[in-house]
Amino acid sequence: MHDVIVIGAGLAGLRCAGLLSTRGLDVVVLDAADAVGGRQRTDIIDGFRLDRGFQVLNPAYPALRRSVDLDALALGTFPVGVGVRTADGMAELRHPLRHPLSIGTSLRSGLVNGRDAVALARWAAPALVRPLSRLARNDVRVREGWDAVGLRGPLRTAVLEPFLAGVLAESQFETSNAFARLLVRYFALGRPGLPAQGIAAVPEQLAARARTAGADIRLDSRAERISARGDGVRVALADGDSVGAARVVVAVGPDDVAGLTGLLAPVTNGLQTWWFAAAEPPTGSALLTVDGRRDRGPVVNTVVMTHTVPSYAPAGRHLIAATCLLPRGGDPAEGHEVRRHLSEIWGADTSTWELIRRDDIEDALPAQPAPLGAARPPRYAERLYVAGDHRDTASIQGALASGERAARAVLSDAGYSGSTAALHG
Repeated sequence: MHDVIVIGAGLAGLRCAGLLSTRGLDVVVLDAADAVGGRQRTDIIDGFRLDRGFQVLNPAYPALRRSVDLDALALGTFPVGVGVRTADGMAELRHPLRHPLSIGTSLRSGLVNGRDAVALARWAAPALVRPLSRLARNDVRVREGWDAVGLRGPLRTAVLEPFLAGVLAESQFETSNAFARLLVRYFALGRPGLPAQGIAAVPEQLAARARTAGADIRLDSRAERISARGDGVRVALADGDSVGAARVVVAVGPDDVAGLTGLLAPVTNGLQTWWFAAAEPPTGSALLTVDGRRDRGPVVNTVVMTHTVPSYAPAGRHLIAATCLLPRGGDPAEGHEVRRHLSEIWGADTSTWELIRRDDIEDALPAQPAPLGAARPPRYAERLYVAGDHRDTASIQGALASGERAARAVLSDAGYSGSTAALHG
């Protein structure tokens, strides 16, 4: 019998397994997929690296810095700013502290006025100095947070709203104001980017560390049922086999957690990503670009990936990502509408672009409604624990921190309380 079974080889599960193995526990990781990563997967198709949906990695996440060797990922970084299609053409807004020479250009764009700039500072500044627990006091929806500081002009409607719609995976801005401010803090402090080998390089590094520490990671092993057996727990697999352990950590995605734990399925928001190949890029800019004109089409953001990570495409080709919202129960965006909208955003002919793949991810992000609750404890029954970003904040940071908390709880319950001081989260 093992010490711990971790169900799920996503970020939370791998982080938990690695920490437990490092402390000398006998850990086996079970995952139904054919590779580690959960939602952080990368496929190679015709020489293109396609992540499972458009993703970014922010090195400002504290749990990420604790978990992986960032230098080994060879991150390509996106510019800290956003491109905006307006009625008058394309405008660019960049981080004023990192690109002070861009301030004049931003002011001339017509997207920034003094009142909006002051209001944005009033909204965002507290997140730079206050912990999330304080930001979450008297929490409201993000749209109400903007109203409260008087942020109502084009900086909100043409920049923040389309940008955050893609980040939050929802456009009604029901999301927690505290959570949105936290994300803006990370964007302000970090330089988001992507590993040269794709987002999958992150879980692959976590898996390598866990294996080195002694963890046994078994792929193509779907867990179907968990049952208590005396002083242990048994996990039944889809192939008829079973695995026993003293404790089990359930670290599956939001779509599977209810079936294994009996807990309520977390509410999630969906995203759809279209991956196009082109011989010539529609722009020389590497900025993530949004449409500042309201309701002109389904695309919430688009970017030329190969300007930031050239390794995502074969030599002489370019990879363009376009992301749309995927409302649960609603109609997904159609290809002709996506191409039309991209033509308007980029001012380019998209008819010759090759569609490589479309990713429809219904459970892209756990919803974070207001008021934002505290991170949920990992223990949910005797000898049973649960981890994942749906237990924390909807982010890579949240997934890793949740995995750390689950590991700390297991070690404490197993009598390793003196070994938990190094575990943060």
